[in-house]
Amino acid sequence: MKRVLTIVLGLACLAVNAQKKWSLRACVDYATEHNLQVIQNEYSKQVQDLNLKIAKKNYLPSVSANVGNTVSFGQTSFGTGSLRNDRFSNSANLGADILIFNYGRLEKTVRKTEFDVEASQYDIETIKNDISLQIAQQYLTTLLNKEIVKISQAAVENAQKQYDRSKITTEVGTTAQTVLAEAEAGLAREKQNLKTAEINVGRSLFALAQLLQLQEYKDFEIEDVDIPDQLAPQLKEVDEVLATAYENQPQIKAAESRIKSAVAQTEINKTSFWPTLTASVGIGSFYNNLLNTNNTSGSSLFYIREQGLFSQYKDNFGQQAAVSLNIPIFNKGITKLQVEQSKVNENIAKVTLLQQKQVIRENVQKAQFDVDANYEIYLSAVQAEKSTKLALDFADKSYAAGRSTIYDVNIARNNYANAQGSVAQAKYNYVFSLKLLNFYAGIPLSL
Repeated sequence: MKRVLTIVLGLACLAVNAQKKWSLRACVDYATEHNLQVIQNEYSKQVQDLNLKIAKKNYLPSVSANVGNTVSFGQTSFGTGSLRNDRFSNSANLGADILIFNYGRLEKTVRKTEFDVEASQYDIETIKNDISLQIAQQYLTTLLNKEIVKISQAAVENAQKQYDRSKITTEVGTTAQTVLAEAEAGLAREKQNLKTAEINVGRSLFALAQLLQLQEYKDFEIEDVDIPDQLAPQLKEVDEVLATAYENQPQIKAAESRIKSAVAQTEINKTSFWPTLTASVGIGSFYNNLLNTNNTSGSSLFYIREQGLFSQYKDNFGQQAAVSLNIPIFNKGITKLQVEQSKVNENIAKVTLLQQKQVIRENVQKAQFDVDANYEIYLSAVQAEKSTKLALDFADKSYAAGRSTIYDVNIARNNYANAQGSVAQAKYNYVFSLKLLNFYAGIPLSL
């Protein structure tokens, strides 16, 4: 019984997952969290975070210890002759050194690394924004294709009614067989259009799932969002949107941070012209043992017994302290060239900022142009839809009265379906261009 219950619950969970419909917000959140490019840049930022920690650690003194053991065998020179010198020696030392003065190199390195961390974070936000815009566009494309399916379904229903009516009139002999054949052909064309529209929905859903990098995409589905038929014009000015975009867009902030980083690198390179003052302290001791004999006098009557390890360590214990000043005099002019090189990098970073602003300006201006143009297209499409709907109604009535042919009805119906598709296309184009412009104006993506 427990096994059966487990299977039932598992199937229920699968059914719930299969029926899940993704909102635009859910798609954007999932993509920005799981996209491999975002993850890769997050790792890059972690590297910069570690570089910052390393830079800050350089303020601390360096402490090191070493223990050495040496064994030597053989003769050593002594006056005009030599004597046997088999020896074991041991030493231990503990030392510390700290930088006292280097013209602020450590502080400037920390500041530069902080700017690098900022730029890395803004890079992540830029990638997330790019992915969000791609997803929003594909999401709206999917909604558009779904709406075209509804238009095609209505067209199939109308064609089916036309076919049923033509079949009856043909069977009773009031219309020719060609009328039924044309009605049947019109129905087949509308069914083909419907199938094409349904395939386009599946294709756009697949493309959206690919953007999300989903492994399982067959059951992927999005929420149905009602886009109002009455759309209002956009009232924001381009200069207002640009000012906000320059202030908030992460690619601009990343470029600004990299300018600051380049300036800081120039200051770091300049410190190489200045002397460096360091201080060090240390303690240590050593132990020696002659291996060949305990008699240092060479006579069997006089023995000097060597002290043990701990006794020698105690007697030989010593301390030291030192202050050293390293003054740069000539290094082949490399420091000067490095400073010039870093100034060139400053100029490159400044040009990059101008390029980013130019891209933002072009995108905002294009979005503004698209908003205005798409709204006018939308208004024209709505008017055309009304006209073709009126023409279709007249064609239906005229055909029913016997004053027009079924060909006229099919043409009117096709014109109306095309007008409906044009309205849907214009509506979603306007919505996306408006969302894009609002995005640059600092308004989050939403439907």
